[in-house]
Amino acid sequence: MMDDQTPDVANLDSSVQVEMHLAHARIPHAPMTMGMTGIKGEISPYPNECVHVLFEEQVHRDRNAVAVRYGDQTMTYDELNDRANRIARHLRSLDVRPGDLIGVCLPRCPDLVAALIGVWKSGAAYVPLDPTYPRERLRFMVDDSDVSCVLTITSLAHHFEANVSTVLLDGDQLDTAGVQEASIAAPITPAALAYVMYTSGSTGKPKGAMITHHGLVNYLTWAISAYDVRSGCIVPVHSSIAFDLTVTSLYPALLVGGAVELLPESEGGQELIKAMRQGKHYALVKITPAHLEMVTQELGETEIAASADALVIGGENLRSEILEKWRVFAPKTRIFNEYGPTETVVGCCVHEVKAFDPHQGSVSIGRPISNTQLYVLDSDFNPVPDGEAGELYIGGDGVAGGYLNRPGLTAERFLPNRFLPAGGAKLYKTGDLVKMNDDNTLLYLGRIDHQVKIRGYRVELGEIEQTILEHPEVQSCMVLADAPPDGLPFLTAYVIARDSIPTEKSLREFIATRLPEHMVPQRFAVVDLFPLTNNGKVDRNALAALASSVTKPSLESRPAIPNSAIVLSRIWGELLRRDNIGTDEDIFTLGAYSLLVTRALTRIRNELKANLNLRDIFENPTIAGQSELVEGLLLSMRPSSMSAGESGREEIEI
Repeated sequence: MMDDQTPDVANLDSSVQVEMHLAHARIPHAPMTMGMTGIKGEISPYPNECVHVLFEEQVHRDRNAVAVRYGDQTMTYDELNDRANRIARHLRSLDVRPGDLIGVCLPRCPDLVAALIGVWKSGAAYVPLDPTYPRERLRFMVDDSDVSCVLTITSLAHHFEANVSTVLLDGDQLDTAGVQEASIAAPITPAALAYVMYTSGSTGKPKGAMITHHGLVNYLTWAISAYDVRSGCIVPVHSSIAFDLTVTSLYPALLVGGAVELLPESEGGQELIKAMRQGKHYALVKITPAHLEMVTQELGETEIAASADALVIGGENLRSEILEKWRVFAPKTRIFNEYGPTETVVGCCVHEVKAFDPHQGSVSIGRPISNTQLYVLDSDFNPVPDGEAGELYIGGDGVAGGYLNRPGLTAERFLPNRFLPAGGAKLYKTGDLVKMNDDNTLLYLGRIDHQVKIRGYRVELGEIEQTILEHPEVQSCMVLADAPPDGLPFLTAYVIARDSIPTEKSLREFIATRLPEHMVPQRFAVVDLFPLTNNGKVDRNALAALASSVTKPSLESRPAIPNSAIVLSRIWGELLRRDNIGTDEDIFTLGAYSLLVTRALTRIRNELKANLNLRDIFENPTIAGQSELVEGLLLSMRPSSMSAGESGREEIEI
């Protein structure tokens, strides 16, 4: 039940509902209930409308406010709404109807935002397609979702021409300049799908979670209040639309009169770092722990202090240690740890980090958001006592409608909520292990199956294994995620060969054409067999001991190799878990990624006294190239009046 201060909003205009909810969020609520039957978030009202309707109401409130920023370009709410109307009208002319699915494959640009809203205005739901994904994965998603068409641009159309029609937003199909488009609104209800987002699948195939407007509006209304998103604010969009983290960056600001700043795609999040260094102050920055660690490494103390009102961190386990600089140098920046699977609309549980919170160990994932219930259950579906570990189940308004075209998997993961039997309520079975803290917040303990988080992305190891098994030289395969002390999961693929042994290069190139970059293992090992436990299952603990790899000549044995190259090879070898990296090998083809680059830079600065930066590494991905940079920097640091016999540099211990 609502508390006595909760107004009856069922029949109010939705824009009034939004404002009433924001006001209501600032007055005391009845405390959430908890106990052996779970933790229940407050019951809080939110508009009974679709997201695009709420957006259009904001258009009417302030047409000339800036809605989208992209480099030197800006787009007002009126211009964004007009462009979305054009896209919607064109889709309707193609016989798109309510309930249809539309693929959206666009780079981060103003038309991306217009396309998403335009799809909703047509009555359809969108399927986000990351342009950086391999063609085969994009085509699978298009085929599996049976989209009516794909909104894209000319340079990306080649991904889809063979199996689906495309609408080119950079062509002349929508060119009616100077003609103001009347708003178009298809007759759909909040129960309609808003988007279908694909996540990694344990069966070897990605699966599409079906998210409704109803659940999305619940999350957005809560987020606007919890993260204090206000008119006139600016929020950066720096991540893929195929990653639901982006939902938090994109929509809350557009429902209250703020602006979204679309940052160009960049290696290692360079554009976000660049924007923060330029002194841009954001209302909130939604980011993964791995990305935050990289950003923190690159920003100075004053840049950290001035960059954001709020950090919303999600996607993987958050450790307190990476927050230290923010807690010290940006005490006014609010820090939130937001937990939530894609199947429950971005975030369903949140904890705001306080000054008295521990400075070491995993950060609590907190308590449920509004209209959400969390249950910690054992294998028999019974609540576990407080303080004991159990699997997390999620109920409430954010639970997805299941998986597209996967009735069996839907039945397995979306279960009847026997704790709230009325109305056909469902519980989502997360596969995550949690326990209750003493302060009645939840602590994330890890996965209970073989699913892992890699750089914030949820990855089913089975999907990677199924892909590797398609390689003609592979007989069997198993992929494991190591959890080293630094906390960064590391994928290793163990392969049993057929008649001939595949090279690491051939395996990596084969997988890279089929899976996103974050799903490509960092290391490959050929084994003769998989060790088994007494019950006949693969002994994962013993498997690593059987790894074998091609041994390359030691760098130390090669003449005329600068000392810096030897040190660099050792640093990268330790980070990439491999021996004897050749001076001309590309570290990124060997599995390096942005956060590992950050780790490497710290060690290079400490061990070689050379102040390289992220861009130096991305532009010089080989040991030889990096060594040349280091030697040049060290040479420039030598005193010009060096006496004969003086080296001008510290000896490097190898």
